[in-house]
Amino acid sequence: MTDADLERIYDYPEQLDRPWVQVNFVSSADGAVTVDGRSEGLSHPADKRLFLLGRDLADVILVGAGTVLAEDYRGARQTERRARLDRGGVPPIAVVTNRCTIHPDSRLLTDTHVPPIVLTCSAAPPERRAELADAGADVVLAGEQMVDLHAALKALEERGLRRVDCEGGPHLFGSLLGAGLVDQLCLTMAPLLAGPGPDRITAGPGIEKPQDMRLASLLQEDDFLMLRYRRDPGGLG
Repeated sequence: MTDADLERIYDYPEQLDRPWVQVNFVSSADGAVTVDGRSEGLSHPADKRLFLLGRDLADVILVGAGTVLAEDYRGARQTERRARLDRGGVPPIAVVTNRCTIHPDSRLLTDTHVPPIVLTCSAAPPERRAELADAGADVVLAGEQMVDLHAALKALEERGLRRVDCEGGPHLFGSLLGAGLVDQLCLTMAPLLAGPGPDRITAGPGIEKPQDMRLASLLQEDDFLMLRYRRDPGGLG
């Protein structure tokens, strides 16, 4: 498919009046979310193409602190497509962290064109919050003992960031799902059997009831499946 085809299929709804959350994951055919501790072993050029498209279409990239550390995140980059689509400058990375575990010399802060947003809570050590703020991060308190994701998304919306592209990890996905905040799941299924293991694309305490989704699109390349599930409009709230 052409870039124009994919941009049309994967774009966010028009005229959003609230934050709209897309979650991206890749898994093996038997449900593993990593190989040797990283998602790279499950990826494919087509999956990476959609991953970059998700960033280009978004206002902000949302990610958990564990994923930032495991994947050695750096800031996003400006692209020709973002300029062509008039999506503004470089999207900031917003990190959800209850204890401000990101180090000030992380590439997230030292290798970026825009300051990251650190979404944390009042229980996070004040000295760590101060260190990240001094290093250039936009530190936001959203909750008391842990990050309140509704408050976190409200803070992003106040900054004009409604198109939210979540890149994981499983605990953040589970928390978003439990809070009823997942509008779309983009899932790449790799033709690989990774064997037994504890990891799934969601983790955490669980949810009250399963959330119904509808299959919005399905693409295939080299035995990889790229599935897009969207919450029904009647359940958006």
